[in-house]
Order: sequence, then C-alpha cells, then structure tokens
Amino acid sequence: MRTAPTILHLDMDAFFASAEQASKPSLRGKAVVVGGLGPRGVVATASYEARVFGVNSAMPMAQARRLAPNAAYLVPRFGFYRSISEQVMALLRALSPLVEPLSLDEAFVDLEAGGAAWDAESAQLTGERLRADIRAVTGLTGSVGLAASKMIAKIASERAKPDGLVLIEPGTERALLGPLSVRTLPGVGPATGDHLRRGGITTVDEIAEAGEDELVRLVGKAHGHALYAMALAHDVRPVVAERETKSVSVEDTYDVDIHDRTRVGLEVQRLADRCVRRLRAAGLSGRTIVLKVRRYDFSTLTRSETLRGPTDDPGVVREAAARLLDSVDTTGGVRLLGVGVSGLADYTQEDLFAQAAGEPDLLEEEHTEEEGGEEPAAPVERRWPAGHDVRHAGFGHGWVQGSGLGRVTVRFETPEDSGPGRVRTFRTDDPELELAEPLPLVARGVGGLAEGATAMAMPLSSAEPSLGVRQAEPLPPDEGCADVMPDVPTPLVVSGADDPPAASPPQETPRPSDAPPAEPAHVSSEPASLPKSWSGSDGAGPTSRP
Repeated sequence: MRTAPTILHLDMDAFFASAEQASKPSLRGKAVVVGGLGPRGVVATASYEARVFGVNSAMPMAQARRLAPNAAYLVPRFGFYRSISEQVMALLRALSPLVEPLSLDEAFVDLEAGGAAWDAESAQLTGERLRADIRAVTGLTGSVGLAASKMIAKIASERAKPDGLVLIEPGTERALLGPLSVRTLPGVGPATGDHLRRGGITTVDEIAEAGEDELVRLVGKAHGHALYAMALAHDVRPVVAERETKSVSVEDTYDVDIHDRTRVGLEVQRLADRCVRRLRAAGLSGRTIVLKVRRYDFSTLTRSETLRGPTDDPGVVREAAARLLDSVDTTGGVRLLGVGVSGLADYTQEDLFAQAAGEPDLLEEEHTEEEGGEEPAAPVERRWPAGHDVRHAGFGHGWVQGSGLGRVTVRFETPEDSGPGRVRTFRTDDPELELAEPLPLVARGVGGLAEGATAMAMPLSSAEPSLGVRQAEPLPPDEGCADVMPDVPTPLVVSGADDPPAASPPQETPRPSDAPPAEPAHVSSEPASLPKSWSGSDGAGPTSRP
C-alpha cells in the first residue's frame, strides 16, 4: 500500500444526461433521462434532477416513466459522448502515462508515475486543477477521489459527487470503510450481499469481524479471501494503462418476444454480421463463437463453439452461430439474442490462400447484391430519434423534441444560447431538414484552451479551495428541482432506433435573426401537442441495452 494518496479516480457527473443538458439550453435544470425508449428499454443515465424522483441508471425505462412522467426522455448519442470522453482522457494522459479507463466517463490515474503528485498537498492541487480543466474544455463537471489505493479512491469519488473532490489520508481507510454497507466493496452484488446478510453480515466492519474462514464458508474460497482483504483496506492492484480486449460481442433486446423460429435465425445471422464488423474494425479475429439467448421466462442460455483457428470470416461466424442456435429451444419466445467472439488474436488462419487469390468478401458481396437488384428498393421512412441533432436550411441547428404521425418537432438552439430556443414542427419528409453532427459544448479558443491545450499550468483562482481542505463541498442534488415538473408540459417519449441513420455534416447556414422568417405553408409555429400514449415512429424493432 502506498503512503501517499497519489491514485486518482475520476467519475464524470451524470455524464450522458449532463452532456445533453449542456448542449440543449431548454433542458438545463430539468429532469433528463437517457436510454432505450422502447417498452424494454433501460435507463443509461439520469440527471440529478431526475434522480430526485427516484430514477436511477439500469432501471427499466417503463418504471422511470412512472416515477418522472414529465422528464425529457432522449435516445443516447454515443458518438457525441465518445468525443467528449476523448477530450477528458487527453487531460488525464497529460498528467500521467498510467491511465486506466473503465468506461467513457470513468478512469483511474497514477499521479506518482507522471510526477504530478507525491504527497497529499500536491495530489489535492492536481485534482482541483483537473476539475477546472475538465470544466474549461468540456463545459461539464467531474468528481475526483484521491487515495493510496484504487478501491478507496473510487469510494472517495462517490462521496465527492456531484462536482466535488474527496481525499482520503493513508491510515484512515479502516475507519472510513467500517460503517459502510457490504455493497460498497467491489464485486459485492445483490447475490453476494444476500449470502452475507443471511449470515448476519451487513457492514464492512462485520466482514472483518467474521474472519476469513467464515467468509470462505459463506461465499467460496476465492471471493472470501478477496472480501476479507478489502474489508481490511488491503488493495495493491496497480493502475494498468492498457486493458487487453477479451471478447467482442453484440446483443439486442426485443420489444416483443420473438416466437417464429425463422425470424430468430435471421436475427442471429444479422447479429453475427454486426459482430464481425466490430472485429474487423478493431483489427481482430477470434476462435470461440458464443451465442446468448434470453427466453420469455428470463432464463438465459449461453452456448459456445471453438474453431481450429481464429477467424474474422462472416460466413464462418454465421454458420457457427446457426449451429449453436440449433441446440437451444426457443418455443416459448425469445426476448434477447447476442453473438460474440472470444479467444481473440490480431491475425486469422482461415483460408489465407483463398484470400490471397481475391475471394470476395461475404459482407461486401451481400451489400452489392442489395444495391444491384432490378427492383428499386422502397424508400425507407426517415426516422428522427428524440434528442438527436438536426439542421434546417432556413432555421439552422436544432434537436428532435418528438416525432410521429408524419410530423417531427424540432427545438432550434445551440450550446452557446443563454435560453431556450424556438420550437417548430415539420413533415418527417421535409427536404430542408436533415440529421446533423452535434455541436461542440465549448467553443475552441475560449480561455486560451485552443485545440487540446490544457490549463494544468494555470494557477488556481482565489475561489478554489485551499490546500488544507480535504473535502470539497458537493452541490445539493435537488437544487433547482422544485420547478422541473411545471416547465415541461408533455413528456418527450419518442422511441429511438438501435442504429440511427448516419448523420450528415452540418452545413454553414447562418443562424436566423431575432425577426422570425417567413414560414412555409407546411410549418406550424407552435409545438405539436403529443398525446400521452405516444409511442413514435421509431418504437418498433430491437432496442439495444445501452
């Protein structure tokens, strides 16, 4: 264990929802829920205003709607979140070569390895400067935990939320952990927590008192040893800069159970192709094909087949997935399907001579056949996922507030606007309306932070905490929530697609002046009043769990 709190854990605050609020002035200070909007969708992130009503991550979206019916419900924009995450990770890598990302919005940093901190005072200073840099570069806030181990640093960042910093001095870890719930420890989920509770153990102190032998009896040898060590605050795991990818997989949850065996087979083939595309994008191949099936009664079956050598051939993966499906009974219906590839390698041994001879790619071949048919394909209905960016030739940049019944409602505003923008409704096939790329949350060059430059060398302002402060005062999570409900008269409940259409690059169209332009005959100047039972044009089909 280290003798200085030089391991930093960063966790962005309500990341997806905060990014949506920052990019949409009309949603700032309001309840926002991001996730799958189908009947079986799951909440990815809820803003702190939505959490006041009991909405939390991983909650079924139907339950979230009951708790906060007037919140704004938006389809995730993962490309947008990833671009912000890359900015944050660049700031972390400027501090140290040892950065261990856990997700888009969370990472560990070994400050000592980069010479950014060597004691409590320097660690506190670095943490505060990092928070200031994140706000300057992205416009968002992150919570920072500092400790001598990864486990305690993560617990510290949780205590710092939202928008705070907590430093745990080495030697005080046992006192911190003792009264906490056993669920605080990494790896203790509902099942393990249940086993411990039945054994009379509910706090970390009680884990330490029970002893290692009792824990092994309750939860097994490996888990028992690890739990006892964590209860004593023993955590010597290093910060690992690169994590080796162990598998590549895709899965879909369906709004309605699939009973038709032929349809199930077609879905498995489609998932196999998507999985291969991910493999190839990562420059990988794999030996073990895995099929995951969740049936109507929530029972989940996993089947796997190991090939003679690694492959990235879509035909091989399809055939293996189909063989695995043959061994699964889907009579009662299927609610989730998944296809994955593990045993990864950065090369393939499948028919190298045929590839050298120019054997056509099966994925490309299928694409060509679709395009080359004699019958022209029927026009695909344009889908407008709630929350996604659009651009109108006459009104500029906006975002989809809702759609359905041949209409799409758009609010025209940008991250730089100080207040809510105007709302207009168009036909879904309006030729002047198109999907657009998200706008940056912070304009380049603001505060001298142009093109990735950081403020790490800038002195802290007088408003920032002094070095003697160990815990920054967190913002109250319910601040500003009293008037959330009245300001949002109808919920935004349009369901989004699993794979939305590719966004077109934004055009250089000047923003409209304060005087409203002449309105086309088909445009309504008032927002559409969507019925409470609205499901939207994108509600059908599979919805991936975020």
